[in-house]
Amino acid sequence: MESAKLKEFTAEDLKACTNGFHQNNLIGATQFGKLYRGQIKLGFIGTDQARAVTVKIWDEKSRCITSIHDEFLMVKEEVQFLTHPSINGHQNLVKLIGYCCEKEVKAVVYDLNPWDTLHNLTVKDYLNWVQRLNVVLQFARLLEFLHNQDKPYLVLNINSSHIMLDWDCRPKLFDFGHITGGIIGEMTTLKKQIPISIGFVDPFFTAKGGSFWHTSCDVFSFGVILLGLIAKRGFEPECAEKPHLGLDCLVQYWAKKEYKPNGSLVHRSLQEDWGYVDEDGLAMTELGMRCVEFFPRNRPTIKKAVELLEGLLVFQRFGDARPNKREKTFHGIGNHAGGT
Repeated sequence: MESAKLKEFTAEDLKACTNGFHQNNLIGATQFGKLYRGQIKLGFIGTDQARAVTVKIWDEKSRCITSIHDEFLMVKEEVQFLTHPSINGHQNLVKLIGYCCEKEVKAVVYDLNPWDTLHNLTVKDYLNWVQRLNVVLQFARLLEFLHNQDKPYLVLNINSSHIMLDWDCRPKLFDFGHITGGIIGEMTTLKKQIPISIGFVDPFFTAKGGSFWHTSCDVFSFGVILLGLIAKRGFEPECAEKPHLGLDCLVQYWAKKEYKPNGSLVHRSLQEDWGYVDEDGLAMTELGMRCVEFFPRNRPTIKKAVELLEGLLVFQRFGDARPNKREKTFHGIGNHAGGT
């Protein structure tokens, strides 16, 4: 495993810092495993104080993991990616402390005391309008950064369950199970066998039988997250196992059914927030709808999306914005704002 600066944890170390992977420390489920809060004891990794961390484990029983080899491969690629000088330190990517590659546990440890996953917060009232737009803009800038590398990275598994928010409401991408490009290289045959997150997968990609790989795939998934945030609608994985619920359980299909030209899909409660203006609501709705177009040529590039977001009135006026009693703040709510 790369990077001598990383701590090699044992399974017992991780059990100790998560209280035996206790349910009370569970943040949420990922496509490949689970995410836990942890506490590293004083001096364990050379620090002069205890440290709150996040522990991500791979579950070999997950139907998305076809063999033990997959877990080792995913840990190795994630360490390789996150410790590379061109990537390491980006404010919207998690920072690695260490990893565990024992037979019993395959895991990574992040230097992050998270608020919650975006999946758990999307439909809640804790995030106000300005905070939601900030999340969208920061995540768009991250994708622009990844897409603009000499050999562009494709995440290909963007999912609101794979993004955490810290206590300053900054999004942190933490799943890289399908990432290609850059130092990772082309999609492997083994990786092609692993399904991409239902509810966020590019339908054009699906229609092509998995042979079409392009940055527009990430733009589509970004659009689903954007629409979910402004409409306060999330996707529950269980919906995929209940066909009778129909396509409306998918944010993008619901949006296409509800959308009217020059109309807004912003949730009514968000329209009452102090930072909301109608022009921004319409612009966000339009951007989201363009991102989830079926044909990639009809979608904007992530660079165009960033330009549009940076031009929103709320960001132009942000220096003069002042919170008032109607602002929904999240500091002090508690250690865990949402369930899984």
